[in-house]
Amino acid sequence: TTHNSIIMAAHFANVKSVLSGDTFVLSSPNNPSQEKTFSLAYVSAPRLSKDGDEPYAFQSREFLRNLTVGKPIKFTVLYTIPNSGREYGTAQLQDGTTFPEASVKAGWLKVREDAGRKEESEAALAMIDTLRIYESEAKDEGKGLFSGSGGVIEVQNDLGGPDFLNKWKGKTVEGVIERVISGDRLLARLLLTEKKHWQVMTLIAGIRTPSTARTNPSNGQVQPAEEFGDEARAFVESRLLQRQVKVKIVGVSPQGQLVAAILHPRGNIAEFLLQEGLARCNDFHSTFLGPDMAPLRAAEEQAKSARKRLHRAFVPKATDNKEAEATVTKIVGGDTIIVRNKTGAEKRISLSSVRGPRAGEASEAPWREEAKEFLRKKLIGKHVKVSVDGTKPATDDFEAREVATVTQSGKNIGLQLVEGGYATVIRHRKDDTDRAPNYDELLAAQEKAQEEKKGIWSGKSPKVKNYVDVSESVQKAKIQVSTLSRQKKVPGIVDFCKSGSRFTILIPREGVKLTLVLAGVRAPRAPGRNAQEKGEPFGQEALDLANKRCNQRDCEIDVHDIDKVGGFIGDLYVNRESFAKILVEEGLASVHEYSAQKAGNATELLAAQQRAKEARKGLWKDWDPSQDAQEEEEAAPAESADADVTIDKKPEDYRDIVITNVDSNGRVKVQEIGKGTAALETLMNKFRSFHLNPSNNAGLKDSPKAGDFVAAKFTEDGEWYRARIRSNDRTAKVAEVVYIDYGNTEKQPWSKLRPLSPEFNTQALKAQAIDAQLSFVQLPASPDYLNDAINYIYEITEGKQLVGSFDFIDSKEGVSYITIYDPKAEGSHKVTESLNRRIIEAGWGLVPRKFKRWESSKAFESLVKNLKEAEKVASDAHRGMWEYGELYED
Repeated sequence: TTHNSIIMAAHFANVKSVLSGDTFVLSSPNNPSQEKTFSLAYVSAPRLSKDGDEPYAFQSREFLRNLTVGKPIKFTVLYTIPNSGREYGTAQLQDGTTFPEASVKAGWLKVREDAGRKEESEAALAMIDTLRIYESEAKDEGKGLFSGSGGVIEVQNDLGGPDFLNKWKGKTVEGVIERVISGDRLLARLLLTEKKHWQVMTLIAGIRTPSTARTNPSNGQVQPAEEFGDEARAFVESRLLQRQVKVKIVGVSPQGQLVAAILHPRGNIAEFLLQEGLARCNDFHSTFLGPDMAPLRAAEEQAKSARKRLHRAFVPKATDNKEAEATVTKIVGGDTIIVRNKTGAEKRISLSSVRGPRAGEASEAPWREEAKEFLRKKLIGKHVKVSVDGTKPATDDFEAREVATVTQSGKNIGLQLVEGGYATVIRHRKDDTDRAPNYDELLAAQEKAQEEKKGIWSGKSPKVKNYVDVSESVQKAKIQVSTLSRQKKVPGIVDFCKSGSRFTILIPREGVKLTLVLAGVRAPRAPGRNAQEKGEPFGQEALDLANKRCNQRDCEIDVHDIDKVGGFIGDLYVNRESFAKILVEEGLASVHEYSAQKAGNATELLAAQQRAKEARKGLWKDWDPSQDAQEEEEAAPAESADADVTIDKKPEDYRDIVITNVDSNGRVKVQEIGKGTAALETLMNKFRSFHLNPSNNAGLKDSPKAGDFVAAKFTEDGEWYRARIRSNDRTAKVAEVVYIDYGNTEKQPWSKLRPLSPEFNTQALKAQAIDAQLSFVQLPASPDYLNDAINYIYEITEGKQLVGSFDFIDSKEGVSYITIYDPKAEGSHKVTESLNRRIIEAGWGLVPRKFKRWESSKAFESLVKNLKEAEKVASDAHRGMWEYGELYED
């Protein structure tokens, strides 16, 4: 090798790194970005190579690195190789240590065999001779390269599979940082064993720094560095490059790169980067670091407060983060609730940083109801503490809402959802500060839930509770009522409040849902969903109170009976308190005395109503005590809605009637013969002509509501009749209609219904079908016997003009109690024998065991005695429902 003559000028530099036992990378003290490679003269060291290090290469390099890296050095160039331009010479530390002498003495360098063969100066030859003496001494003492055949260290350049992490995760090992690629990405040599090292790409745990300039391999274009990217790399390089550090192995990235905390003697490099505003916290590493993430978050907050570098535009949150006390009034979904504060104001809150199961995610969707039920059980009606973490602006899909941390009895609700596998943790954008303060704890809880395969992570769907709607039809209600009425305080859940006194109740142990109508009270009608459906005064207030006190609450119900459309009449208890009593006490419902007496809660309700009247609450704001007294005087016994009366003399109210329908619950519909029937015949002739005219065939404009009057074509005869909507199946767009002049019902598609023209409405002629019940006759409870009983009633009444004795008219219930006679029956005894008696004697009815007060009146004693004799005849002869002997029906 030829080289130039010795240049004896001395220079000063800093040692940036050591490439091998004989070569430095030096940087200018005044301009650190100016670098040069400088090798020691007349010596050679074993080479480090990606394909495998030569024996003792690492040890030789380490000797020089340990002594020089990061230190100022004085170097003298002795010669330059023309081809490469590489400079060779000597170097000296401030403490006087000189190189290559120190390394040759220690046995870590060999003197080149060709050293001194060319024309050298005397000084150079003298130096070479000294080096050879040092080398010879090292050889004799077996130092360094001359210590034997060992010295081979195997270097692995990848992690090589999961075994690495299984063995080393959580452990802190020695390492050397060989290269700094960017502020958060390093090439680290892990000194795991004496004979084997791993040299792998390593991500600094817990942070992300801006990227440095990089070349796109596909097109060769250079992608410029992000702002502060080069500064972050320089910051790390000046502190870590070729320094020996502690490496705490915490995990592996999805791309298979090692994630580790790099611990410099002065502390964690990640913290220093964050404090300087050169990095942001990396949420994806939170679960790797666990509690070690907290100091990193604190360092980031410090930089934000000081508005350093990446955070120079940081704006602190406007929220005051104070905990406010509130009550949970509604669970909207698996991550959203409505709370009411002490002033009564309600607001919608989304739990910070968590997301309930999403409908569009196959693994999550089946858990939506489970998550909502979990929250309901934990929170509904409970006092909570709410700490607002931020706000979410309105979007196309969502209205604006606050995000908050909610705790109940000191327990974090978002955390409990995540722990149970009922929610996932939101991955926030880097600039999204509206997040839970315990975000890292949430991420750790999610990882644990995933490992334990809880909830949405189980890969299974929960057992879905399907509820059968037993209020869908009267038939279903009848089957269920006997089961429920035998039980006391049936546990349930208030699923929905329809009005102040009407609720949808779920009964989990029976697997049914039903409409519950409060017994003994009448609440004003609540407004409908659209502006046209105006409610009655105080209807909205009654509904609001029901929502406030009952909605989504656990409850207990007592069922007494069913109504005409499949509703269950009964009592509702929330927190063991009767809601009917609360409603009446607030003046938002009035007591219906007859049904209250029937239900057995009249005393309590009437006392509550009196308190509401005296306080002039709600409905009673204009109450005048003198009106009550006047009304009591004017009340006529026969027309009384109060069944708790006695009748001294049997009413002689006989009317000519026809039976137009027998309901599925055994009640009958009657039409009075006389002026009404003549008027009906006239009206029906006009009505049919009207509907034969093609210009009147327009259908309904809007979907019908229960209670609406319409025109419907009866399936059996194809004629048009006046009808009223009893109930709707909105999915199938089918209505159950009752023909108001005849009482029979059937289902009709909405498309076949027509509006009822004003000239035919109930103002023109009232509905001609009267709701009636056979006096002192109770039909069988068993569905089979009940059908037979109804068929028998049709058999003895169909197509006949009969006489009805109206024994008692309950005007508020809208039911007339009648005894029916057939004036054209054969034989004089048959004319005076009531059809009520014939039904009982045929075994298709019995005399009730419990009487209403009017039924116990002396006026009816002989009638009741006559019916009881008929019952004994049927029982002794095993007729109808008595075919298997004695039975006792309530």
